[in-house]
Amino acid sequence: MNLTIEEKDRIIEMAWEDRTTFESIEYQFGLKEQDVITLMRTEMKPNSFKMWRKRVQGRKTKHEKLRAFEKGRFKCSRQKQITHNKISKR
Repeated sequence: MNLTIEEKDRIIEMAWEDRTTFESIEYQFGLKEQDVITLMRTEMKPNSFKMWRKRVQGRKTKHEKLRAFEKGRFKCSRQKQITHNKISKR
């Protein structure tokens, strides 16, 4: 698959994000998890790739089937509500 520089950058960015699943990357770019791993290996420095692999392996949020929630965004129970674009004060 021929990807533009911008597409590669976006895939790498999405792969680093904790809550972006491999399924989301596959849906947008047609790359399976193994393809993303291969892309990361070729586009990153060896130490950066190792750090990423260590971070991603076993992370439940990177796979839709392992997530505790299905839709919407994760929200911490301690997170404050935002009302009318003003952050609530403590």
